[in-house]
Amino acid sequence: MSDSPYIFDVSGAASFEQLVIENSFHKPVLVDFWAEWCAPCKALMPLLAKITEEYSGELLLAKVNCDIEQDIVMRFGIRSLPTVVLFKDGQPVDGFAGAQPEAAIREMLKPHVAEPAPAAADPMEAAKSLFVEGRFAEAEALLKQILTEDNERAEALILYARCLAERGELGEAQVVLDAVKGDEHKQALAGARAQLTFLRQVADLPEVAELKSRLAQNPHDDEAAYQLAVQQLARQQYEAALDGLLKLFVRNRSYADGLPHKTLLQVFDLLGNDHPLVTTYRRKLYQAIY
Repeated sequence: MSDSPYIFDVSGAASFEQLVIENSFHKPVLVDFWAEWCAPCKALMPLLAKITEEYSGELLLAKVNCDIEQDIVMRFGIRSLPTVVLFKDGQPVDGFAGAQPEAAIREMLKPHVAEPAPAAADPMEAAKSLFVEGRFAEAEALLKQILTEDNERAEALILYARCLAERGELGEAQVVLDAVKGDEHKQALAGARAQLTFLRQVADLPEVAELKSRLAQNPHDDEAAYQLAVQQLARQQYEAALDGLLKLFVRNRSYADGLPHKTLLQVFDLLGNDHPLVTTYRRKLYQAIY
């Protein structure tokens, strides 16, 4: 007997009547006619079980061992194995003989049973996607739900703090980050702290237009170059900011006690090691140093 509530072993005519005929008035029932000696049967069976499980009770699977259930085999005229028959409302309505690919089995089922619902997206992954798309309010709403169930989940706290920071709640974001425990998400935490730093700095900096004007007049104005990079970071213009910081590092790596280098490393933390910009600019920074 299968451990699944949707998959049954048929044992005798009475069992067939109950598990197949009676059940089929409520849900479609796949009947798998198989035998121990039949290799294609054994290859097909896990696939049928997988498909059945995906329907979460909207489809049932009954297995008939043809070596044992000879009366049932004769009743339905089964001549080759494996044979699969779909029952609805007490009657066979479709089926196939021989092993079939998954796509063909699903196509056979389509007219008779509603498609299984797609698996629900993981809320944390959904929140991350929303954040990347700039949909901070929606991400924040999902994160609040996650934190209702576990208010110490570090990954959710860090992303929640970043959402708060993006809408200007810097003090509240800092409180949330201070509540993060453990070192499991150390890099993400460092990135969130860097984001807060950049957003705080922007409040005291000249406007972007003024900084660009200063650089147009003097391309070697290191202060304007650095401040423009911070303005770009606050606006999530990461490539422009990284490019400006790297050029400043190459031109004057000792500026403000090595601030361009330190800031580059902060941006790497902010974006994460898997980000393509980090891969590119980490390599460029290495080449600039050595």
